[in-house]
This record gives sequence, C-alpha cells and structure tokens, in this order.
Amino acid sequence: MSETTDSAPVDSGASPHSESCAQAPTASRSAVPQTSGSAAAPSPATSAPATASPSTGSAPSTGSAATLWPAAAGVVLPPFDAAALLERQAAEIDAPFELAAAEIAALPLSCDEPPDLSETPWWLTDEFYGSDDAEQASWLATLPADIRAAYENGPWDGSGEVFAAGFLHHDAGCGPAGPGFAAGGLFDTARPGPTLAAAAADAGARRTELGESELIGLLCGWQRLSAWAQSGQADCLNTLIQRRKEQSVELNRPDLAAHVDDEAAAALALTGRAAGRLLDACVGLARLPEVGAALAAGRIDWTKACLFTDTLAGLPDQDAADIAAVVLSAGDVTRKTTGQLRAALARAILAYDPEAAQRRREAARKDASVQAWAEPSGNAALAGRELAPADVAHADAQLTADARWLAAHGLPGTIDELRALAYTARLTGRTLHSLVAASASDGGCRDTRTSDSSASGASPDGGEAACADRSGNARKDCDTDANPDSGGDDAAATDSSAACNCSCNPDGWPLGGTINLTMPLSAWAGLSDAPGELAGHGPADADTCRDLAARTGPATRWCLTLTSDNGHAVAHACASHPPGPRDPCKAGSSGTVGDPVIRWAAGLRAKMQHFETAPCGHGRQTAAYRPPTSLAHLIRVRQRTCSFPGCRRPARRCDLDHVIPYDRGGRTCECNLHPLCRRHHRAKQAPGWQLTQPRPGEMRWRLPSGRDYATCADPYPV
Repeated sequence: MSETTDSAPVDSGASPHSESCAQAPTASRSAVPQTSGSAAAPSPATSAPATASPSTGSAPSTGSAATLWPAAAGVVLPPFDAAALLERQAAEIDAPFELAAAEIAALPLSCDEPPDLSETPWWLTDEFYGSDDAEQASWLATLPADIRAAYENGPWDGSGEVFAAGFLHHDAGCGPAGPGFAAGGLFDTARPGPTLAAAAADAGARRTELGESELIGLLCGWQRLSAWAQSGQADCLNTLIQRRKEQSVELNRPDLAAHVDDEAAAALALTGRAAGRLLDACVGLARLPEVGAALAAGRIDWTKACLFTDTLAGLPDQDAADIAAVVLSAGDVTRKTTGQLRAALARAILAYDPEAAQRRREAARKDASVQAWAEPSGNAALAGRELAPADVAHADAQLTADARWLAAHGLPGTIDELRALAYTARLTGRTLHSLVAASASDGGCRDTRTSDSSASGASPDGGEAACADRSGNARKDCDTDANPDSGGDDAAATDSSAACNCSCNPDGWPLGGTINLTMPLSAWAGLSDAPGELAGHGPADADTCRDLAARTGPATRWCLTLTSDNGHAVAHACASHPPGPRDPCKAGSSGTVGDPVIRWAAGLRAKMQHFETAPCGHGRQTAAYRPPTSLAHLIRVRQRTCSFPGCRRPARRCDLDHVIPYDRGGRTCECNLHPLCRRHHRAKQAPGWQLTQPRPGEMRWRLPSGRDYATCADPYPV
C-alpha cells in the first residue's frame, strides 16, 4: 500500500531516501511551509510513493529506509520540469514565513538578556579583521627606504629658505605659483620637450607674477629648451648632409654635397662663413653621440657643445668619443662653465694619450705665426699663434713683472695697460728705464702703488701645490704677482732676481716673473708623463712642466702637497731647497731618475701639515684679523681658485674672506676663511646673499632667489 507523509513535497526527480529525512521532527527553516497553522495537502503529482517490503510477516513500512527504488516497483516518475521547480521556489520565497509555537520553543537561547548593540560585532574587531595601524605599517614596510623616510617626514613647508618662494609655499599676495618651476619642482628638473615647452610658455605669459625661485627655474627651463631646439636643428642639418652625400653618389655628382652650407645659408639667412661654422659643429656632433645626447637633454648648451667639437676635432673618432664620455661623466657637467669644461677637456686629452698629444702639438707648431690686425676702435692688435706653452707662460709672467716694476717706479695706468706698454717696449728695443724717463719728462709720473705693492714684486701668497698620487706633488712657486686685495699675505721668496730690480741687470730690465706651476711628483721625477697645471693658463703636458721647472732660479719656493685619491689636498709642506737635479736623458730608465726627487719628498715628512676637516680643531686659529703668512698659504693651497660657483680666478689674486665677518665673532681659522675675488666678495655682502662653510673648503651659497649652490675646491691633477 502507499501513503503520503507530512514531509515536504518531494520533487519527482529527488531520491526516495529524502522521505526518511522528512519524518524527523525539526525546528529548522527547511520545515514544511504552513498557512494559518494548517498543513498543506500534498499534491498527488509530487507525492513520492512508498512500497512495503516483501519480507514475510513484516508490517508495512512508512518512510523506512528499506523502501524499494520506484523503478524496481514498476512505478514510472513524471519527467523533471526545472522551470516549474524554479517558479514554485520563487513563489515560496515571497510567501509569509512563520514558525510554529513548538518550533519557536525549540530555538536555543544564548542568554536571557537582549544583546548589547553598543558592542563592536566580532566580525569587525581588530583580532578578526586587522587594525588600520597594522595595515599602514605593513604598507610602509614595502616602500624603499628613501621614499618611506620622505613620506614619514610629511610634506615640505618651505622652511629654511631665505624667501618663501616656491610651488607649494607661495607668499600670500605674490601672485599664483608657477607650474612646478620652483626649486625641486616638476618642471625645474624636467627634460626638455613639448611638455616643458608648454609649461614654460604658460608660466612665461605671467612671469611678472612668479616667485623668485620660480623665475630662476623658468630661466633654466628656457635654457634647456634652447639646447633641445638646437639639437633638433643639428639633427636636421646632419640628415640633409647625409641625403646630399647619397644623392651625389647615386647621380655621380660630387658637387651636390659641396653646397649644403649654401643651402643652409639661404634657408636660415646666414652668411656663408656662419653657415659653414654651423655645419662643422653639426658634423662634429654626429661623430660624438654622447655630446649630442647631452645637448638634447639640456645638460649642456650649444656653446659648450661646440667647445667639445672644436677641441676634439683633430682626434680620431673613437678617441674623441672616449674623451668626451670621460668628461661628461665626471661630476655634474650642467654646473661647469665653458672655462671649466675647456680645462677638463685639455686635461683628459693629455691623460688619454700623452705621446699623441705631443705629436699634434709639434705638428701644429709648424703653423706658428705672429698676426696683426686692426681693432674696431681704430687701434691695432698683435698676437703670436702656435707658440711653445712654456715660452708663453714665461713671457706672460715676465710682462706682469715688468708692469709691476713700472708701477712701482711711478708710471700711471692699470696692470693691463702697463703690461701692454712693456710688451711693445721689449719688441721695439726700448728699455723700461726709458719709459720711466719719458713719463717723468712728460710730467705724468704718478705713484700707482698700493699698500701691498712693492718694487720687489713680493707675492701675497706662495701660489699653489698639487699631487698626482698619494705620494704627493712637486710644486714650483715663483710668485712675484703682488695683489693689493690679498689681505696682506707677504711671501718670503719670489722668482729669480725679482727683488733686485734693475741693480743686477745692465739693461735695467727686471728679471723673473710669477709662475705658479703644479705638477705630479712622478712627472717631475721622470717616472710618468702625467700632465700638470699652470695657474691662469690651464693644464700643461709633462714636458712643458719640466721645461718651466728647469728654468727656475735659486730663490724659487718649492712645496709638496699630498692629495686623496680624488685629488683633494690632504697635507702640505714647504721646502727650503728644490729637489735634486734630474737628467732628462735617463727619464726612461727605472730606479735611478726618481730617486733624488723621492728622497727630497721623504725629507719633508716632518714638515707636513694636515688640513682641517669637520669638526675643525682650530689648531692654526689666530686672534688677529689678518691671517699669518703660513695660514694664508694653506688656504690658497686648499682652494686654488675663487670659491664662487664657476669662477676660476686664481686664489693668489683673491681676497681671503671671513665667511662669518670678523667683527661679528668670525674666526680667523681654516674653517672660516676662503679665497674670494673682489667681484664676488662684493656680491657676498649684497642684501639677500648668504654664504656658509659646513666643512673646511666646502662652500654653500644661497642667493636672493632662495636657491642653493654648493662648491668645493677643484681637485689637483692626479
């Protein structure tokens, strides 16, 4: 027999085993839906048949687990209708839901009191979900150290600037801030290109409203854009040159490639010479790809790019490219002036292949000449070309000594005017005494000497020293170039016979001059051909340095400076006598030529004075305003040029300035003194200018725009 149960209607496609589960009392929400407490009548179409077991003597089973499968009982189930099932389940969802009293009574109760809704649910607690602080710390730990430090320090508020000028901290009432042209802003260091050009044009339209730092940033931005544009022009001209070469080969017409400069002259409205100069520079950039890339990136301008092409023009392509790469990679090339780059290129050429440099110099000397031409003012000029460097340095120093002698004897005029007068007098066979006599007879005698000038031409300092390696540098210092602005540093000895003026010369011409020569000790000893340096002239090859050193007299002062690996002075000593004689004929042998020089250097060990570092020990501090001769000499050895960015005026022609003024408590010590030319000495004292010396020899300038510029001593040749 069959019967229905109070279980939930079983789908025709469900297993018969579901019936036994329906018989168990339950308080779950899967109970049969009720309507007003009455059970719903089961649908015949959905009631699952149950068949009694065929076992003998067994009672009929109602929903027992021993029921037979419908197919075994010969019962055919209706087909499964998925759509009808979904429709019925959707209707049941919308039906009211209620529990019977017995089902409600069977519900478990966790407590007799209502829950406290003010408590945080367990699924929102830090133990389950995690805290914001822990997540923040985990995120910060994934950042690089420098970015994490910058994030934790918070946004920069502009503190520390002289004037509050900038992108994020603009003064109220000073106009809108520029689009990132302030120091460190987005466009202050952006590569040149269309984006920077658009930003510069936008900021330039309201440049009068920009802050100080923004205006300087915009100025630098236009400089980079100018270099970028000129790089593009050079690329166009090089493409035109290459195209004409290919056409001349295809058509067998060499004259096609011979007139590219005329095409450029017509297109750009240039003279033929200017167009030729432009094409030469473009061709030079084509064989120096790193220089062209630096120009396109705005690291150098057109003038500096032409300096590379001109200086390296006579070298093979690979040699020129190698030397350019060395100079471009040495420090921040964007902060080098043309003078600094020229010296760096000359030094790199000499160091790259000294023998090749000597061959080029000797070949060019065949073109030596003396040229004369008219000046636009109506005067004339006379100059020698392709002369021996040692002769030029000696003659230049001699003219300065002559000019100082004339000034000491009452001739009016500046040093440059008197140098020119001595120049023409020597070439025309006149003596200096005749110039003095002529001036006296004309009534034009005027004493132009200053408090520091003298007939002897005493030097304000001993000049400079240098070193090529850790063993030290030999230095020839025969300085007779007195400097009225030097701060009163009187040198002890000068070049040959300069102190005796005319008394020891039958022609009445003072002998000697001021030559500050720096050369590696190994080069003077003949053990290497490392280049040296002539103050005011630049790098010099080893042969030139040895030639000049051999011309010195007994009064020449020699010094030795030890340097670090990067060429900065570490210690210094002055010698009472020159190194032993050297035989140039033995320069190629080993173990003999350098011995006297090395012994001379070793003998100066006890006299070595180490330069102060941070923190300064003030061991050589003096209470006086003017530094003693020994301290002034050390300052000028440590820093051989003016300490203003880009200035290359020799330290012996500079003032010794107190960074913190002496009358405001500034020390007369290595940590507060530095060489500064008269022009930049006055600039330092102008309103808005600030100079500090964080470490002895390291200077930091802050200009009225609020921007900082750092300088340090130029390295010695190493």
